Amino acid sequence: MKRTRTITWEDPMKGAKEAMQMDGVDYLQAMSDHKFPLPPLLHTLDFSVSLIEKGNIVFEFTPQEFHYNPIGTVHGGVITAILDSAMGCSVHSLLPAGKGYTTLELKVNFLKAVTIQTGKLKTVGKVINLGGRTALVEAQLIDENNSVYAHAVSTCLILKF
Repeated sequence: MKRTRTITWEDPMKGAKEAMQMDGVDYLQAMSDHKFPLPPLLHTLDFSVSLIEKGNIVFEFTPQEFHYNPIGTVHGGVITAILDSAMGCSVHSLLPAGKGYTTLELKVNFLKAVTIQTGKLKTVGKVINLGGRTALVEAQLIDENNSVYAHAVSTCLILKF
């Protein structure tokens, strides 16, 4: 049986100009409130945001077949994408207007296989240090029983617009 999936999204640049004039947490909240389009990546990988607060953005997803690699588990790139998103947005939520970030480097430890039987997973992030030029942040991918499936650490470069 063939499976299909249709994905739609809005122009992600619609809110970009306004983002430069807003505090990071306010911009993230505006996207969550549908004032600005969500990034296409969230639609493509079927991620959602369940919590937005300064220094802590929680992403969630339920593993699906379209997340699978050739050996029948969720691809490491999908896991990396949700961890990177949570870490970067956690940093962004602490930035003032006129500043942004980009991931400078990241490291992921994959601790358990993720499959469709795993159920809903969420990220738990923590900004360890926010400096003037860089930020150090970590995140874990956990299930509803707080079992850890992956752990990541990242350095983000702080940008001035």
